Amino acid sequence: MNASLVSRFGTLFFALALPFMASADPATGSMAPNFRLQDQHDAWISLADQRGKWLVVYFYPMDETPGCTTEACEFRDNIFAFRKLGVNVLGISVQDVASKKEFAAKHSLPFSVLADTDKSVAKSYGVLGMLGYARRETFVIDPKGRIAKHYPDVDPKTHSKQLLADLQALVKTT
Repeated sequence: MNASLVSRFGTLFFALALPFMASADPATGSMAPNFRLQDQHDAWISLADQRGKWLVVYFYPMDETPGCTTEACEFRDNIFAFRKLGVNVLGISVQDVASKKEFAAKHSLPFSVLADTDKSVAKSYGVLGMLGYARRETFVIDPKGRIAKHYPDVDPKTHSKQLLADLQALVKTT
């Protein structure tokens, strides 16, 4: 392969990837980007509606994939512990509301999963991957709407329990 072709390929790659790479994660301590999205029950959920409460916003790539299902079911299985701490859980991916309805019903999810079909929320949180899916990342948002903690690298099998342990300390400080 000649150098000119390699150079053109590299330029094309970065031109296509730049819109996804340009998004930066909101910094810990900064205001969380606002959103208003529809959930599996056709209800509109906004960040503003969550003020005054601790909130876990977890992004996941796609409904019904093994890792995403594991993560959602771990949140489901621990939902009473989150509620005992006064913490709401919201899941967000880029599939449509119909996909969310099927996913939530099939796995009996007792929390809202939100459809970010235009990918604007994933972009604003800096989690939109190059293939157009949200990366598996989580943000803890405090009652004032600020990012209290960001988890850029999530293990679907252990993340819910890790969050609960961290939230116990965070919630006590407020």
